[in-house]
Amino acid sequence: MTKIHHAIDYIEWAATDLVPVKAFYAKAFGWSFIDYGPTYAALDGAGLDGGFQAESSEAPAKPLVILYSENLEQSREDVLAAGGILTLDIFDFPGGRRFQFTDPSGNELGIWSDR
Repeated sequence: MTKIHHAIDYIEWAATDLVPVKAFYAKAFGWSFIDYGPTYAALDGAGLDGGFQAESSEAPAKPLVILYSENLEQSREDVLAAGGILTLDIFDFPGGRRFQFTDPSGNELGIWSDR
């Protein structure tokens, strides 16, 4: 894959505990991970490179990452079934609809759809 200047290349989240955060993303979205020691897990097959940092002295500020969904209601149910907590339920905005949630480590993400 060719690298593109100023394009998003990697996303890194803080994690309070890798075990529940990996279980959440595996259950909600089918993501898998590559472990690099006891405090770091990289995304594998999530559509973009990234990972979770559990070492608090190295953890980044928490970004808001927004995922796309072809079925927003189903994605909402998958997030709730995996243990996510809604911070904003489905709402309309110009161009689509979105909801936001937190994962087991308190990272907030959004999911949107134009359908």
